[in-house]
Amino acid sequence: MYEETAAVRHRSWPAPAKLNLFLHVLGRRDDGYHELQTVFQFLDYSDELTFETRKDGKVTRQGNDEIPATDDLCVHAARLLQNVTGASLGSHIRVTKRIPIGGGLGGGSSDAATTLIALNRIWRLGLATAELMELGLRLGADVPVFIGGRTAWAEGVGERLSPLMLANQWYLVLVPPVSVSTARIFAGYKLTPDSRPITIRDFLAGMGRNDLESVVGEIYPEIGSSLRWLGQYGAARMTGTGSSVFLPVDSEEHGRRILAKRPPECRGFIARGVNFHPLLEA
Repeated sequence: MYEETAAVRHRSWPAPAKLNLFLHVLGRRDDGYHELQTVFQFLDYSDELTFETRKDGKVTRQGNDEIPATDDLCVHAARLLQNVTGASLGSHIRVTKRIPIGGGLGGGSSDAATTLIALNRIWRLGLATAELMELGLRLGADVPVFIGGRTAWAEGVGERLSPLMLANQWYLVLVPPVSVSTARIFAGYKLTPDSRPITIRDFLAGMGRNDLESVVGEIYPEIGSSLRWLGQYGAARMTGTGSSVFLPVDSEEHGRRILAKRPPECRGFIARGVNFHPLLEA
């Protein structure tokens, strides 16, 4: 018989943000998706989730009111886990959001990954990491990297991962007041001759860009403006399909000085890059 301890019930499970340090779009696949190259960098800036087991098998969610529970990837992740394993238990999921929605920071994917990791343990299902990553790919291309738990070089749609060890760089992340539709961006993207693969060595030598910045800037002028504003302080770049843009900074203090001057319509935060997901051992 399942007994949930108070420690498990009230434990907070982190779901960290990520940056795409570069993003190359290499071509369109036969399945309609795009072939990509990117580097996923975890940040020490997270949503927080808690899980309370329900014996009636229902999956409910509290928090994250900007997205209906029926569309929430956490709920989809829990139900997928039930369907695949036959688990009879349910969960009441509480989500404390810090990562902006539609900001290209992986918040929804990270929440889904944490849900799979947490409920696999809480429900005592015993799935291996590779099995959880396979389930995660059904939910979204960015989910597996959060389950894998390592900053990584990624290819394919983002599911072919090679772990990287990078410096614990500080970043200023600026969030314009728009939420981006990834599907709309890729629908409007036209491949150019400049979209070519690079190697990990090329990336470590400083090569790489975000191929989607131009089309995103056309569709969402606020993002182009934010990128130009941040670019006056250094090599600013957009993460993923936006809306967030980021800048490597020398220190947390340096980043806060720049952030204090940000355009009033933008939000932002300072975070440090980390090489390991805080739940890696789980």
